[in-house]
Amino acid sequence: MAEIYTCQNPEDLKAIAARLVEMYPDKRLFAFHGLMGAGKTTFIKSLCECLLVTDTVSSPTFAIINEYLTDDGGSVYHFDFYRLKSWAEMLEIGYEDYFYSGNYCLMEWPEKIVNLLPDETVHVTIEVSPDTLMRTITF
Repeated sequence: MAEIYTCQNPEDLKAIAARLVEMYPDKRLFAFHGLMGAGKTTFIKSLCECLLVTDTVSSPTFAIINEYLTDDGGSVYHFDFYRLKSWAEMLEIGYEDYFYSGNYCLMEWPEKIVNLLPDETVHVTIEVSPDTLMRTITF
């Protein structure tokens, strides 16, 4: 059953991110869906706080992937597939090494590689109300 949350301001995101981690304690693959400007990267920043990331979190739009370290020495991988031209580029970067590493993989624009996403991927959708700019987050 889907969980639906409303977010009226960025401060709400940390509680929603904590709930996501709490709901899926054994999951490591999270795909974030939403239009440009919906707040995917902002939500991922809050999620990284919950995961105790010590590095600065930023969109990997040009790099495709950023690796962040956590306070216990673990890694969190943040992907942005927006600029991918084909899923074959994923083969070149060795996506399987990341997806099956046991580390968190947080993916923006997963629609670009939908055929490569493992079945256990948790999908998170962020929608923006055009009237109020309030976000609805579903997972």
